[in-house]
Amino acid sequence: MPRTALLALLACVALVAGCGGEDDDGATSAATATTAAAEADLGAIKEYLLEHADRLVAETESLQRDAEAYHALAERYDFDYARMLADDREQVTQLIDRMQRTFQAANPAYEEMEGVVAGVPALADYDVQIDAGADGSDPENAVAFTIETPAGRTFEQPGNFFFLAETSLWGTEERFVAEGVEPDLDGDGEVTFGEALPDADFLVAVARDFHATAQDLREDAEAWEPNEADALTALVVMTPTMSEYFAAWKNSRAIAGEDATESGFVAASRLQDIADILGGLVLVYDNVRPLIAQADEAQAQQTGRSLQELHDFAARLRDEEADGKRFTAQDADTLGSEAQDRAEAIAGQITQAAEQLGIELQA
Repeated sequence: MPRTALLALLACVALVAGCGGEDDDGATSAATATTAAAEADLGAIKEYLLEHADRLVAETESLQRDAEAYHALAERYDFDYARMLADDREQVTQLIDRMQRTFQAANPAYEEMEGVVAGVPALADYDVQIDAGADGSDPENAVAFTIETPAGRTFEQPGNFFFLAETSLWGTEERFVAEGVEPDLDGDGEVTFGEALPDADFLVAVARDFHATAQDLREDAEAWEPNEADALTALVVMTPTMSEYFAAWKNSRAIAGEDATESGFVAASRLQDIADILGGLVLVYDNVRPLIAQADEAQAQQTGRSLQELHDFAARLRDEEADGKRFTAQDADTLGSEAQDRAEAIAGQITQAAEQLGIELQA
């Protein structure tokens, strides 16, 4: 999610929470927070982050390795993709298939930890680069980097790495695929969705930079020393992002089909991402619930149940879609509104608990 939108959400949620009762003894709350912090398992949150960062590094390394092989093969054919496909169809198909499967493994490796990465100010810039940043047509939310290819081409602020890799591997962005050749990978005379011939010069540059960024994230995650403000900020900032995610689902191929305006979210439904993100947030909450309980034990239990139920709601929709249920645009609007209302209530409760404990959420 764009960082500017996250900050706006944090401000709104804080305003809503402020409508509750005030803490009559700020000094007592601060002391209580210090005691409770010892009971919250912040180390488990960092361990979860590092485990997922390791997975992302491994998957991006695999993606780069196959992208290098694909580039080397294309270079041998002087980037004549039609001739390469005609003469080496099996190898080309194997490489594309393997890279697509690697991408599908990398996606949950990141999405499951996105709540921490995007929600913690010290790490949030990685979310922009890896998963949330727009291209230069949206300057406020655009990535800052430029892709420079081996052939010397430059792509300024092209979008986040998952978008770049996915749309080139599935052929949903024409500017990132080979020109003038039908990507009939299986040779059956038809091009079906998922058959694509990425621009090898572009793809290898993306894969190299993606892997380097994943390594940087892993290094900074290792150096990160979590505190209770980090954990609560991540929950408050990242939980109420449902409406944006459901809008992306509505505009994606999963619902809009050939009329999709979203060129991404084709390797997996956006519903999978939503469930993965919420699963990570449930883990964060479970490990800081003892801290929140110092403000109100009953409310802490209720908030935890509400967050788990929100995750279960998203997972149920994901599974129903995977089993063949077709949702409509109206369904996406209705379900997204319901999820957003639930999420805002959860974030408001956590914000109020933070105020009672004297913990300042970070912007």
